[in-house]
Amino acid sequence: MRMWVYNPHAGGVKIPEAVRLRTEQRILAYANAHYAGKFTRLGIRFRGALCYIDAYTEPEEPSPEFLTAVGVTREEYIERRRQVPLHLCRLRHFSEDRWSVAYYSYSRERYDPCCFDTGSEHGTPEEGFETAAMYLQDTKGLS
Repeated sequence: MRMWVYNPHAGGVKIPEAVRLRTEQRILAYANAHYAGKFTRLGIRFRGALCYIDAYTEPEEPSPEFLTAVGVTREEYIERRRQVPLHLCRLRHFSEDRWSVAYYSYSRERYDPCCFDTGSEHGTPEEGFETAAMYLQDTKGLS
């Protein structure tokens, strides 16, 4: 017997342009208020029912030995690393204040569903950013 089961990490509703603009503004305002200095900029992009949030950080100073081993100058290395995003999370839209969240798993190189820090399956874009901000706590060693 087949049975329907609700899955907060499937489906969703295409995000209207007005909601996209408000969502981006809300995430940026929250991130700047709570995580200023932990990133140089955020990349927020939308596709269908999904909102992807990436952070760009200032890279660590490379050692001379490392630069010699990879055959690049310090400036080339720093500029290249500045362009590599730190994937934080993917939000799935159901309504303006009802989203599900999936964090980016670097070990699996994909977005894995999770619940919000509140324990709920649904939350706001700000709560989604907060859930994924663990990657901004200590970015050393992720390079």
